[in-house]
Amino acid sequence: MSTYSQDAIAAIATPSGRGGVGIIRISGSRVEAIAKAVIGTLPLPRFAHFCDFLDADGQVIDQGIALYFKAPHSFTGEDVLELQGHGGPVVMDMLLNRCLKLGARLARPGEFSERAYLNDKMDLTQAEAVADLIDCETTAAARLATRSLQGSFSNKIHELVEALIQLRMYVEAAIDFPEEEIDFLSDGKVSTDLQAIIDKIKDVRDKASTGRLLRDGINLVIAGEPNAGKSSLLNALAGVETAIVTEIAGTTRDVLRERIQIRGVPVHLVDTAGLRETGDIIEQEGVRRAREELHKADQLLWVYDAQSDPDNKGMSQAKLPTGIPVTLIRNKVDKLGEQPKISERNGFPEISLSARSGMGLDLLKQYLLKNMGFQGAENTEFLARRRHLDAIDHALEFLKKGQEALEQQQAGELLAEDLRQAQLVLSE
Repeated sequence: MSTYSQDAIAAIATPSGRGGVGIIRISGSRVEAIAKAVIGTLPLPRFAHFCDFLDADGQVIDQGIALYFKAPHSFTGEDVLELQGHGGPVVMDMLLNRCLKLGARLARPGEFSERAYLNDKMDLTQAEAVADLIDCETTAAARLATRSLQGSFSNKIHELVEALIQLRMYVEAAIDFPEEEIDFLSDGKVSTDLQAIIDKIKDVRDKASTGRLLRDGINLVIAGEPNAGKSSLLNALAGVETAIVTEIAGTTRDVLRERIQIRGVPVHLVDTAGLRETGDIIEQEGVRRAREELHKADQLLWVYDAQSDPDNKGMSQAKLPTGIPVTLIRNKVDKLGEQPKISERNGFPEISLSARSGMGLDLLKQYLLKNMGFQGAENTEFLARRRHLDAIDHALEFLKKGQEALEQQQAGELLAEDLRQAQLVLSE
């Protein structure tokens, strides 16, 4: 176990505000001294101890439960004391200040998890899973964060790293000891094992992509000309009347936001002011803010009126940012007596629907999930972050490069180096 830090840290572990229970957590070298000063004794490890919490004059601050965890059998790997009292903010502050005056310092955000990581109680992926579990927005994300915290993702990566080490050892042994007459370039073992590792990494990447989607969701910006039905689409997707809807063009002048879930995937909806040239100063500011949001989008929904603008001429004048996927929403098709459908217009996918009546919304949701590459939470074992996907992608690049060196150049030395690089990026 690492001896990362000798000082003691303390913090309120429960959310701010009033509650039935409030918890002060202390970790580090001064836990025993703090316990004896505040509660008069050091409790037996892992036993709940009901006691008074005392100030410097021996006056009772509060009554509650004290729990002591002796190093290394604690969350941080250090001595840990939890004081569980009543959750009033004044009482919590009094108790925390008492601990700080006894030699603890106020913990930085995430420092308890940091100490757990530095003291080898969890790896970096598990430490990240703690934050993900706290911040997750959906039930599916919470379940996957728990699996990551339990080591599901870490174990997958460790298995891949071990497979790379074994293959690299075989290749380097054959290079270093040619007198053993191991023709590793032609015996098929290296090629077969390498392809098996590549296939496993691709499988992990697919699951990690879905895991990242469940963790981060997507930023979906609704744009279009005034009175095309953007706010109606926001209300329909959100299931609540968030935006004011009228027949007057330019009703929406500010950015409106809603959060929804589609099969457990968080979707951050952003409704924007209609994009047009205007002399109205307030509407001009709304258009400026709308354009800012366009550049932040993971995907744009360009809404146009199938009745008043059947050829979608307004989009050509909108100056949309490049590099962001655009889906056309052909709105108000119910007025034309048409049914919802998915088609294509000028190289863009197009969905015909009616935001006001709700006709075609399910089709839109199905399309969005498919377009995001969502394979279902049931096929995912863990949450993932952008850095995880980047590491997996880099490992795949090295392995494919090594595969080419093996197949085209018969270069064992180059393959060994690419295996080493793939091992390094996966071990980060």
